[in-house]
Amino acid sequence: MDLHLLVNNLTNPELLFFFLGILAVQLKSDLQIPASSSKFISLYLLFSIGFKGGQELSHSEIGAEIIASVGLGIALAMIIPVYSFFILRKRFGVQNAGAIAAAYGSVSAVTFITAISFLDMEQISFGGHMVAVMAFMEAPSIIVGVALMSLYSKRKEEGAPRSKIFAHAVTNGSVLLILGSLFIGFMANDYQAEGIKPFTTDLFKGFLAVFLLDMGISSGREIKAFVKQGWSALAFALLIPVFNGCLVAIFSGWVTDSVGDRFLFAILAASASYIAVPAAMKLAAPKANPGLYLPMALAITFPFNITLGMPLYMYLIQ
Repeated sequence: MDLHLLVNNLTNPELLFFFLGILAVQLKSDLQIPASSSKFISLYLLFSIGFKGGQELSHSEIGAEIIASVGLGIALAMIIPVYSFFILRKRFGVQNAGAIAAAYGSVSAVTFITAISFLDMEQISFGGHMVAVMAFMEAPSIIVGVALMSLYSKRKEEGAPRSKIFAHAVTNGSVLLILGSLFIGFMANDYQAEGIKPFTTDLFKGFLAVFLLDMGISSGREIKAFVKQGWSALAFALLIPVFNGCLVAIFSGWVTDSVGDRFLFAILAASASYIAVPAAMKLAAPKANPGLYLPMALAITFPFNITLGMPLYMYLIQ
């Protein structure tokens, strides 16, 4: 692996704020980001990346490559949960396996946003349509995970009605905001977009640094609880992202020649949702243990991807 690429990533200020958050928890500091501020920042990040992606998409010619990219994203979101479920089912049970599989088939918007910051740092371009690919990957994995739970449960699941779960997956706040911002960015002309550029672009990295500080604090709190779950969960949370990310980094070359787009595909395949999926699983799988799938995604997979995963996937692509 390119040592310069690894060091450059590990000394990225946004990433160092993430480590500061973890350190604060270990030192038992009272440092914390107010919940209302954290929610606002997460909404801002989704809004900003969606709007900028829509602007990029409006300047792109929608052709076979963009359609194929969206198709690949949706296919990954449907296939990854299936083999993840069968790997996990015997060890963790049907409901836990379904919830974890849905999380790893879905995507982490924050990981995606951090990956875009990484590409900007390396001065590597990417297509605005990749924001749409990310948005379209949220819901399918939730639906597949719930379907697998239904098929392999011995008795009818005691969760919410399927129609309600489907509606929640599609209208989830993060999905709706990213798609809505993408559409608005696509419709706005250059002059109109320029008017809010200081908000969508100039403030972006500062907000991302504060949000990653908050994610570091959240991860630090989950690590101790997760350790009690045993080595099986830890192994899955590390090995499956590496497998998915490396595989897609290599084979995404069949869909696009863009280094930036292939890198984002690898990140999307390797990441795990710790916002949309846990919210959906409260409805779909009330007996699934959030103390299992949430720390796996947030405290293990997320830090791995933004530290070692990104340089690894970029190395394979280049």
